[in-house]
Amino acid sequence: MKSAPLNAFVRNASGHNAVKKLRSSNRVPAVIYGRTTQPQNLELDVKELETLIHHSASETLLVDLSVAEDKARPKRLALVQEIQHHPLNGSLLHIDFHEVAADETVTITVPVEPMGEATGVKTGGGTLEHVLFKLRVRGLPKDIPEVITVDVSALEIGKAIHIGEIPSLAGVEILGDKKLPVFSVAAPVTEAQEADTAAAATPTAGEVEMIKEKKDDAAGAEKAGGDKKAAEKKK
Repeated sequence: MKSAPLNAFVRNASGHNAVKKLRSSNRVPAVIYGRTTQPQNLELDVKELETLIHHSASETLLVDLSVAEDKARPKRLALVQEIQHHPLNGSLLHIDFHEVAADETVTITVPVEPMGEATGVKTGGGTLEHVLFKLRVRGLPKDIPEVITVDVSALEIGKAIHIGEIPSLAGVEILGDKKLPVFSVAAPVTEAQEADTAAAATPTAGEVEMIKEKKDDAAGAEKAGGDKKAAEKKK
């Protein structure tokens, strides 16, 4: 993974109001962790960060941080550990960095994407199922890819590609249960199966009547209980 330059600034303000004010000034709060150093609060320019993410294959990034106002450690190599987005508008809320050394073996999750059109989809009308969207890998920062691409073109209906079947990457170990499927091709759904599914989801007249009776019984029981309590109070 090639590192990308990114400017950062020491963040002294903390707390909800301070962070809210920070975001309103087009800055994103961040924190950098290290195995041998104390966590440090940072802030980033939102436009610069958005541009970096936009031109990257994924949010798994290796950055060369230039930390302004930090005379002790102005340059730091870090992996983007997590990016928090606003659940509605997708805006950047917070960034977690994990400081690393160029010769340090790290473990991180990397997105996995399909390449090509599966035979079972192209000729058999099946559906490609993306079972695992991320894989845990271990290696040196420079060797870890932003995205793992898997060729699914030979995948037939009823077949799957498992973690253990993904071609090895130079200098990188793919972790996890080797028998777990990453991609598979499901058989096409027939009209009869669709009809059966629709029928199972639609209650029959008898079932509707039973549901109505249960509701009426529950309402009657509740009313009776209320009348009994009212009568007891009168006594």
